[in-house]
Amino acid sequence: MFSSSVPWCLIAASSLLVNAQNLSSSFPHDYPGKPSGDLSPAWQTYFQVTSPLPNISFDLGRNWAGNIPVGRANSPNDTLFFWAFEKDNGSLTAAAGELNDEPWGIWLNGGPGSSSMLGMMFENGPVHVADDLSVFQNNFSWNKLADYIWVDQPVGTGFSTVDADGMVKDEDAMGQDFMGFLANLVKVFPSLKTRPFFLTGESYSGTYIPYITKTYFGLTDPPVNLRKIAIGDGTLGSGFVFEELPTIQVIETYPQLIGYDPQVYDYFKGQAHLCGYDLNLTYPQTSKFPTLNPPDIPGGSDSKTFMTSKIKSKSALMEAAHARFAQHVSENQGLSKRELEEKRDLVAIKRDEWLMEKRDLTGRGNDSTIDPFYGCLIYEEMIDYALNFSIPWNLTTSQGLDGFDVYNVPDALNPEAPMDASFFFNNDTSRTALHAPTSKNWTDSVRYHFGGPGGQDPSIEPMAFLDELATNATNRNVSILIYSGNDDSLVAHRGSEVVIQNTTFGGIQGFTRKPSTPWFDDDGNFAGIVHQERNWTFVLIEGAGHLVPQQQPERAFVMLREFILGSNQTGLVTNSSGSVSVVGGESTSLYANGILPGQDGVFAGSGTTQSTFTYPTASIQAWASFTATAIPTAPPTGGGSTSQQSSAGNVGYWKGFEALMALLSIAMLNLVAV
Repeated sequence: MFSSSVPWCLIAASSLLVNAQNLSSSFPHDYPGKPSGDLSPAWQTYFQVTSPLPNISFDLGRNWAGNIPVGRANSPNDTLFFWAFEKDNGSLTAAAGELNDEPWGIWLNGGPGSSSMLGMMFENGPVHVADDLSVFQNNFSWNKLADYIWVDQPVGTGFSTVDADGMVKDEDAMGQDFMGFLANLVKVFPSLKTRPFFLTGESYSGTYIPYITKTYFGLTDPPVNLRKIAIGDGTLGSGFVFEELPTIQVIETYPQLIGYDPQVYDYFKGQAHLCGYDLNLTYPQTSKFPTLNPPDIPGGSDSKTFMTSKIKSKSALMEAAHARFAQHVSENQGLSKRELEEKRDLVAIKRDEWLMEKRDLTGRGNDSTIDPFYGCLIYEEMIDYALNFSIPWNLTTSQGLDGFDVYNVPDALNPEAPMDASFFFNNDTSRTALHAPTSKNWTDSVRYHFGGPGGQDPSIEPMAFLDELATNATNRNVSILIYSGNDDSLVAHRGSEVVIQNTTFGGIQGFTRKPSTPWFDDDGNFAGIVHQERNWTFVLIEGAGHLVPQQQPERAFVMLREFILGSNQTGLVTNSSGSVSVVGGESTSLYANGILPGQDGVFAGSGTTQSTFTYPTASIQAWASFTATAIPTAPPTGGGSTSQQSSAGNVGYWKGFEALMALLSIAMLNLVAV
């Protein structure tokens, strides 16, 4: 199930992004008090943040920030920016050999090219920025559980600096840089060399972290003591695996996307089958999954093209994703801006045809034919369907493709509240206090220019070498945790589970038991599903999307405490005298068919939630009756073959426009103000 290279995890071509090809050199700024000579504990005083930060009136505790070189020969300007917070007074500045049982962690955002200060300021750091751009304290900051460091990487992202030609060419180079950074970091904070290290991150860090870990395993004397890696909503597989393959499961989680319409569901299920996306997950898995090589991708697009985990500009992502339907990659070379815009107009024409045809599938794909327009890009087709036909997404008055949050399905706010921390980081007071470079402004993301064609990342996706990585992890006693927000549609949990079941660890391929154990937050509320076997853990978080610590901060905090840093055994498969059991029990109905149903209501409004839309009870009940027979509830048996498509319902047309209007009239009565 491998493609030739890592998917382009989706930085949209947008005016908000900086084209890395046009970046000039940047370099760290020397502030007063900088020590001379090599890095050492003497630099702790220099890096410590002692000046007041704008709009922060609460106590942050001791913290340190600045740029540390990655250790490339003759390249002092290639550095990574960090912001570190200690758990207890003196814990981060402990001497070498002290606090050897005390954990510490690093957080990485993805992109590629996104600053980890986004995670710091909007997810799991001690300082948060509100929608109105005010600053407040996060009571669930991860440094309350361990010394924690947020790092902008690779070189050139956020406040990290880079020579004009210094951007990493591939993920192996990224891993080497990160090890060089760690080697220098522990010179400043020497206790970190021997203390248990937890490497955590989300999104495209699902590519970064496995490559960093692979580099770590290749060193005879690594600079740190890696204990566990934790990847959230990560790009572990190819773009087909993490984006296209889970489309049916996304619909089953949120049937609102198709208006609870069984015939539309059967259409998509038929397309998924023809494209080879309906893989059977068995426990254990008895053979490797077939390579996903969909037979029909418009324009010859591959899994690297138009994939992104850019946090801020979702509209730019969708514009870029839909542009692929209107242009062939090979035809784009040399086209003028006007010619490209004319090609993109084909998307609007396609929508008009849909409306005129009243969702009639005549001449489109069916149970034996792949749709000629979308081909096997069924995830994008699902989004386009929702934006045209499914309330409340189709009610947007915005131009373009705003109104669908790929990272959080029940969030239909349009426009969404901005996630903007530039006013904070580019404030001269902040810049000086954080010892940040003056040679560049902080940006949330850059369009990272790797060494592959068109600046793409030429590295193979981590799924291709996870067997080897897992073997080394077992031998080195490094644990692996993969978590997903249930409401994320772009990097949905199904893709992560496919990766797990395709990986051999502890001598067995995949989990031997289907994940089905509930876990709970500190208030006793159901928080999701957890499963643990042979030093691998899978956690599904209910009520969270792509940015789990932002959308469910308390549950993310509990997950960190119990399953990442801690040794909570809930969901652990045990074998005593041949009797297999699971700590916390198993529920065959709770996570039936690998689906945790999403919430009924979809949030609507401008900037903030002004209403919650829920479909009529009759529609929901009719869907429940349909799924009771159309969607299997028992896990299949056998190897890695594809399953047969459901025969329930007719595949051939989508319900008429008149029915949609009738549903709109009824459903509008169900808008409930919140």
